Amino acid sequence: MILLARPAGWIAAIVYFLQLPIPLYWSVLHPARDFWSTRRNKAYVVGLLCSWLPVTIALVLFRHALFRADGPPAWEFALGLALIVLEVWIFWRVKRDLGGARLVGATELSGGGEIAETGIYACIRHPRYAGSFLALLGACLLAATRTMWIVFAVWTLLTRAEIAMEERELRARFGALYEDYCQRVPGFLPRW
Repeated sequence: MILLARPAGWIAAIVYFLQLPIPLYWSVLHPARDFWSTRRNKAYVVGLLCSWLPVTIALVLFRHALFRADGPPAWEFALGLALIVLEVWIFWRVKRDLGGARLVGATELSGGGEIAETGIYACIRHPRYAGSFLALLGACLLAATRTMWIVFAVWTLLTRAEIAMEERELRARFGALYEDYCQRVPGFLPRW
């Protein structure tokens, strides 16, 4: 399985780099939304510096604890890769349905917008977070170590807290319209 070690590690590292900072980024923007609303460019810079910079440093410093020296079994590699590909598809759908500006918080900072109820948002309320969860689960399968599973668990807790904060904000902004949407559309798993 040594042949799978290098590509699995690199794929996992890219996924960790892209996904791990997300709850940190939003924890900068959501609690101080009113403050950042008049300082959008600064909000993005501070959000990026407080999220991607520390995660990147941690990935480099702790790479030996986070990544396997040998490759995963072929079935773990295939399953991990499939979960990551599924997340790429979900991200494509989200970007298509929302546009790039909403993905980085433009609507949150403006305080405007509308509830996205079409496309993938007609099936689940939090496709971006669900996709991130799948990608990180896939990355853990590719380069899993005990340390990475712990990081994944912490990420999940931080993300749940961030989702709760986001939903409070949406309830405050849209009231009964958002409550109705929550009643009709599940959070993470579509109804079959």
